[in-house]
Amino acid sequence: MKANVHFFSQKDSIKPQIDREKLGQRGRQANEFAELGFPILPGFIIDSDAASRLTDQDIVGAVKPLMKRIETIAEKGFGDATEPLLVKIVISPNLAISNYPTLHNFGLTKGTVAGFNKYVGEKFGAHEVAFLARGMLKIEERIAELEGRDKDLKKIAARIGEASAILDSDKPGASASAIMDSLGDCLPQGFFDNAWTQLELALKRISVMLDMDDQDDDDTALLVQPMVYGNYGKGSCSGAFYTRNVVNGDKHLQGEFFVERFNELGAQGDDIDKIAPKYLKQLEAMAQSLEDHHKEIRQIRFTVEKDKLWLIEQRQVMAKSTQADIKLYLDLYKRKVVDEKFVVGSVQPARLNEILHPVVDMSSVKKLPVTKGGITGAPGAAIGRVYFSTEALLDAHRVAQQKGQDKRMILCMTSTFAEDVKAIEVASGVLSCEGGYSAHASVVARQYGKVSLVKPEMKIRGKKAQIGTLSISEGDFITVNVPYYGEPQIWLGAAKLIEPDPAESGLYEFIAVVKKCMKHFHVRANADSPRDAALALSFGAEGIGLCRTEHMFFNDKRINVFREMILADSLAERQKALDKLQAMQREDFYGLFKTMAGKEVTIRFLDAPLHEFLPHNEFEFEAFLAHLNTVKRGKAPAKAEVRARMDALSEFNPMLGHRGCRIAVSYPEIYAMQAKAVFEAAYQLQKEKVDVRPEIMVPIVMNASELKLIVYGKKIEGSTYRGLVEIEEEVRKELKAKAIQYHIGTMIELPAAALSAGEIARYAEFFSFGTNDLTQTTIGISRDDFNSFMPDYSLYDLIEGNPFSSLVQPVRELVSMATRRGRMTRPTLNVGLCGEHGANPDNIRFCMEAGLDYVSCSPYSVPIACLAIAQIEQGMGKA
Repeated sequence: MKANVHFFSQKDSIKPQIDREKLGQRGRQANEFAELGFPILPGFIIDSDAASRLTDQDIVGAVKPLMKRIETIAEKGFGDATEPLLVKIVISPNLAISNYPTLHNFGLTKGTVAGFNKYVGEKFGAHEVAFLARGMLKIEERIAELEGRDKDLKKIAARIGEASAILDSDKPGASASAIMDSLGDCLPQGFFDNAWTQLELALKRISVMLDMDDQDDDDTALLVQPMVYGNYGKGSCSGAFYTRNVVNGDKHLQGEFFVERFNELGAQGDDIDKIAPKYLKQLEAMAQSLEDHHKEIRQIRFTVEKDKLWLIEQRQVMAKSTQADIKLYLDLYKRKVVDEKFVVGSVQPARLNEILHPVVDMSSVKKLPVTKGGITGAPGAAIGRVYFSTEALLDAHRVAQQKGQDKRMILCMTSTFAEDVKAIEVASGVLSCEGGYSAHASVVARQYGKVSLVKPEMKIRGKKAQIGTLSISEGDFITVNVPYYGEPQIWLGAAKLIEPDPAESGLYEFIAVVKKCMKHFHVRANADSPRDAALALSFGAEGIGLCRTEHMFFNDKRINVFREMILADSLAERQKALDKLQAMQREDFYGLFKTMAGKEVTIRFLDAPLHEFLPHNEFEFEAFLAHLNTVKRGKAPAKAEVRARMDALSEFNPMLGHRGCRIAVSYPEIYAMQAKAVFEAAYQLQKEKVDVRPEIMVPIVMNASELKLIVYGKKIEGSTYRGLVEIEEEVRKELKAKAIQYHIGTMIELPAAALSAGEIARYAEFFSFGTNDLTQTTIGISRDDFNSFMPDYSLYDLIEGNPFSSLVQPVRELVSMATRRGRMTRPTLNVGLCGEHGANPDNIRFCMEAGLDYVSCSPYSVPIACLAIAQIEQGMGKA
């Protein structure tokens, strides 16, 4: 048997040739401590070859020499009447989860308990005897179960109940000797008579149980170590700490210690930083060694007994923030403990949501009414007063600004449209009833870094909303929590938020490491303003893949000018309005190009149907009429005439109606205005020696002829259509500038365009797949309406997942085919994907395999996409 018993201590680790699998999980952990030279309690392990076969072995003969070494180090004697050494027996299987009892305090006998009580007190001594007895009674109970001794089971269970009652009581009870007498009748004879007899009996009974137990597959070892106590007189304490702060990741120990206490139960602890400097220095050194060894945050339990520090246990930490993990990995990377690949591979992309958005301080919502559930549109947390229309929210926001009041607001609507973007932009979040992850409210919220939650069961009537039992009136404060993982929640009332800080969280440093692992594929951002562009740059974007120009016209100072242009009754009047808009657009593009100097900026020309820009209520209508009267100096058309023109623009199916390039065919002057603004801004920056790389994207193209017309123009009898190329030449000549390099491409968002990609590529220098519309037009499902029936489809497995989050197979085939056909025509064709599909790691892998060059997503999704790409390029992530 001696060959199966292995000693370890701070200075002695188990020999390398011993199979570590035979030590069990806890045995391996103890030996790890020994290998690291930590102040571990010495002990020995009976390996799995022998642990279940001890019945006929001379246990005392095998372990006594090792126990002598333990006694020397612990400065106590096993069985000594004055200062007894007590040990614990740890059943150490290879399984991470098992239900074996905790077995402590072996060596407590009728002859040693008085010596133990001298240091810890009689009450604690009696408590530890009861703990010892209960542990062994549970072993006897398990053996009786396995042997089918039902009569004995009842008696043993009663004794376990008695022991538990002693342990649960705070009142002084029976003496240690009395407890030994009362509980000993169900334990092996002579169990409390002698320390060595007790240890031998215990090990043999545990071995009997292991031999019979189906939990043991001959892979369970037994670990024996001394017990130490934080209440062992003066100079003693116990404590536990994390190797760094598990919330913010700061490299400071986080935990408590308890002076002259065995553990923390019922005790007031002191911050670990206040422990004696000699111990703090040791603990800090051990913390770093453990982090270096395990490459993760660990929790450590320790005991100081009579001024001697012992490490009791170290374990993995599950409850820790993404920020804490990232700061640890960066620390390890800076000290060259790990390489870039390790840092990149250690964080799941979706976890970055936690440090990109605010989170609710859960201690602040304990007394607030709450409702749970809903569909995540954009993750994060938001607080604000509720308003049920864009106008009401913007008015309230204006008043709050003027009066210096709280400007946090939540937009609550059945659904949102293009005209509501301005409200989403100033709101903290948006709550809606219709749609889902790819609904308009969700997409825009993600772009602006706002929170979005879809609650299909919410009923809005006037200025009130009802969600289950929660009734919300306009002006009420609510707190919306939309975690990336877990169930969304809405509280009635204002909670407290923990705001993200990318610099403090280590996100910027982390992104820099991630970017080093991205070689062949990159991420652009969907951004419509210099602010969004700058944010995207800081998050790792390599350009702008989608600038939605229609969003630029909803500004209060612009929307009526745009409406004036739409409803003009002559080309001359329309051109006057376009000239005003051109100056505005030039300023817009100048800011974007300058912010993104040296990187591509893809400007998608007007896409939304014109009627979306028209007034949607009487308040807006009256404001527009007032604007017309001012512009036309009191000669505005009659109200009825204006309304008739508006009605003429309405469509039955605007998504497939007069939008995108079709507007440019009917009203070429609109795209001409945008083209002039793009090139005027670009040549102004060229003059300022700024590297400008404009790309013009023509949306909703269905065939090559449309794109050819818009790019190169066309002359027919009595009419000339000026193409974008001609407009650039005119601007360049007018400004006497040297030609800049620019590209014109198209958005592939119709199956017809994908099928015609080879022809379209004759006139397009790049493709960008608009997968939201491509998904809708391919599978014939509206992204705003599918949630009403999608649960039924999921129930019968008719569709896999959310098609507006994960690309479905028919869409993937169209993307792959269009890319292949396009490159057969134009081998240099640059290809990207510019929908929120681009932030999904599974979709990114497909895009890379299909030969695309980049994905483009909202600024707050850029770090997630970058990390997914880095992991794929480094051979990590899901295959």
